[in-house]
Amino acid sequence: MTKVPAAAAAIAKAPSAKRSRLVAPKAVNEEISTRKNIIAQLQNEEGQITGSQLDIPMDITAEQLAALVNDILKNEEAVPYSFFINGQEIVDGLRDAILELKDRLSTEHVLPIVYHPQAVFKVKPVTRCTGSMPGHSEAVLSAAFNPRGDQVATGSGDTTVRIWDCFTETPQFTCKGHRSWILVITWSPDGSKIASGGMDSEVRLWCPKTGKQLGKELKGHSKWITSVAWEPQHLNEECDRLATGSKDGTVRIWNVNTGACEVILSSHTNAVQCLRWGGEGLLYSGSHDRTIKVWTPEGKLVRTLEGHGHWINTMALSTDHVLRTGATDHLGKQFATKALAKEAALERYNTSRGGKPERLATGSDDFTIILWEPSASKKPVARLTGHQQVVNQICFSPDGRYLASASFDKSVKIWDAASGKFLGNLRGHVEKVYQVCWSADSRMLISGSKDSTLKVWDLRTKKLKLDLPGHADEVYAVDWSPDGDELSPEAKTGLLKYGGLELALLLLAHMDAMGKALVIK
Repeated sequence: MTKVPAAAAAIAKAPSAKRSRLVAPKAVNEEISTRKNIIAQLQNEEGQITGSQLDIPMDITAEQLAALVNDILKNEEAVPYSFFINGQEIVDGLRDAILELKDRLSTEHVLPIVYHPQAVFKVKPVTRCTGSMPGHSEAVLSAAFNPRGDQVATGSGDTTVRIWDCFTETPQFTCKGHRSWILVITWSPDGSKIASGGMDSEVRLWCPKTGKQLGKELKGHSKWITSVAWEPQHLNEECDRLATGSKDGTVRIWNVNTGACEVILSSHTNAVQCLRWGGEGLLYSGSHDRTIKVWTPEGKLVRTLEGHGHWINTMALSTDHVLRTGATDHLGKQFATKALAKEAALERYNTSRGGKPERLATGSDDFTIILWEPSASKKPVARLTGHQQVVNQICFSPDGRYLASASFDKSVKIWDAASGKFLGNLRGHVEKVYQVCWSADSRMLISGSKDSTLKVWDLRTKKLKLDLPGHADEVYAVDWSPDGDELSPEAKTGLLKYGGLELALLLLAHMDAMGKALVIK
């Protein structure tokens, strides 16, 4: 009999042969409630066995299991882990997790415990409002942080783009040029450019260091711009190409240096509502014609994905977080050359994929979400049902393990990103939920609603962590700084609120129609 680390208070031994049988749930509950130990086997998310089988206490905690895994793997620095049995997370103790299982459990078999590494840094929750910044004179309709999290750009109904310094909490530049509402704001993956698109059917490029327009406006669409997607940094180190989707039903690919439209993709029969440029080099466009089309950047239609019964409102890629940030991680490392930055971006992308194909999720007015592997097949991986009204937005967690969906049925739902299994329902809003966004460590989720509140949810407990009231009107969108330091939501009133958490670990920006910005710490 071999002792394993005291952190887990477990003893490793080879179990004797036992007869296989399934016990009725009630009998299992009675046995589990009184049982002291159980034979378990640790394994990673790919199913690879870690260490030998262990005879562990039923009261062992997730923290003790993490200490055990770190010791077995001989990690030089402790890595946080989460643990699951049959898809049920071990939140407090092993016994409680087993009792919460709905499926039958064989008490005669070895219990597999699956561990997942978590982010080594933690984002802390906001506590109070500390300031106000006037700015936009109309509703703020879009906002986005740069990859480093030290600037945020906002687009408004007042036709201006504003660039804000997140550390001094002051506006840096007001960018003028658009002739109508600005609907979309996106940063290039290297943070060197900002693209804005609006109801004037034009896309304009801005320099975040000077606030000046870069080149001429990109003209060609006949109706307003609904979405903008940059080519990933690991595919293009110059970050000089982007794609735009429009109400006119077309997708256009532009070279931002020359201002030339290189390709026009025109197979959709209705408005293009959402767009993604994937890390495998493919473009994905979702339309009101109920289809998703997969394109090469050269303009070839690879396949058409069909399955939704109504408009497609939103789409998300399992690699969105690393595609958005490129080479920039939570440490903010700088690179001497663009080639080195491209290599770092490729390494982060491959790590995020984990050797698996990119997954695409699409949400629709038909109340459903569909998971796809669009680079490999046009058949859905899973159809996620449960929402009772329109699915307005979906978002993969930065670690790619979870999918969150916001719906007009006033709820937020959490799903397993690999299988599509329903994991939890987050209820608390009393009106339509417009947007959701994950913290950089994938431990928290924030939602914005028509009820004028923001709510921060704890993924581990699936419960409300913080309620952030105070907006004068609907909260239309939310963006969390990709480096884990800040967060930016926007609301109808134009009031921009920042939230910098304890130890300056989180900055939260809310948009209200009053053209101001508040800081929450």
